[in-house]
Amino acid sequence: MQPPAGAERPALTSAVAERFASLALANIGREYPTKLDHVINDADDVSTPSTLHPVFWGSFDWHSCVHSHWMLARLLQRSPEADVAAAIVTHFESRLTRVNVAGEAAYLARPNRGSFVRTYGWAWLLKLAEALELGARADAHAAAFARWRDALAPLTQRFVELYLDYLPRARVALRYGIHPNSAFGLALALDYATTCNQPALADVCREKALDWFAGDVDYPARFEPSGSDFLSPALVEADLMRRVLDTNGFATWLSRFLPQLARGEPATLFTPVDAGDHSDPQMVHLDGLNLSRAWCFAGIAAALPLEDPRRTTLDAAAGRHLAAGLPHVLSGDYMGEHWLATFAVHALDASAR
Repeated sequence: MQPPAGAERPALTSAVAERFASLALANIGREYPTKLDHVINDADDVSTPSTLHPVFWGSFDWHSCVHSHWMLARLLQRSPEADVAAAIVTHFESRLTRVNVAGEAAYLARPNRGSFVRTYGWAWLLKLAEALELGARADAHAAAFARWRDALAPLTQRFVELYLDYLPRARVALRYGIHPNSAFGLALALDYATTCNQPALADVCREKALDWFAGDVDYPARFEPSGSDFLSPALVEADLMRRVLDTNGFATWLSRFLPQLARGEPATLFTPVDAGDHSDPQMVHLDGLNLSRAWCFAGIAAALPLEDPRRTTLDAAAGRHLAAGLPHVLSGDYMGEHWLATFAVHALDASAR
């Protein structure tokens, strides 16, 4: 991806990666404050986060803890000799054990757990599983990655089963720009299914993506963003459809879906957002929106034909949003710092392809 004219493309340097990893390790060892997504069935369900979730406690909420683990796995893949690598390995060895994973699976087996973190947390769990699989295929730390992948496997399989049960029953997509967004959940699940040879999951994800989104035209992206969005409903849908359609089919679909894209319109979609109060737990979502827009713009651009003029517009937008989002990752406030580094790594990965 080319940066905007006159701008230097941000990169995930070793120093930045070390800071992100150290921050994540501190956060996932911090139990409070916490925000549980938890149905209390009886008195036995009243407990601490680390008891309810032996693997994924800390980092304020379950899904943030999961995607912080994904980020650590990704950084360990990128920089296996980094100073912080040993701390990452030690952490994974202590958390990703068969006993702890069995405790997470037992939590899901309790009544009223079928919609737990659906589908945002499901998607990040599968993305973590995908990262562990890819690490097991690499040279550095391959045996450790394989051990962690195998330990997580029962929980991974449980979330695959939840997807396979839920998606055929779901009739209407969730389109708003926060956790339950259907397109985001499908995109990450499809990536996992493709990488990890899960054809049944891949098939149902593609079928549901086409059912829900193939016919969308002239999407009203001018109404984005909402005040607590950390995903763009328009862009995350396009980021999904690039995975489902071939190159020419996607280019045609995108022309119908966002017909003014080549002109950088609607302007609200192409303009980075100022969160205002970076300590507010909802407003700070907009810092994440800038980063998720960046990875969507980059992925959409890369999926178009090389000669497509929209690539230049999209690449420039990705650069602007990445530059707008990165300064707020290490804000010093826990409401942003417990999760934004994950979005930054995902966006930097996308921009480097």
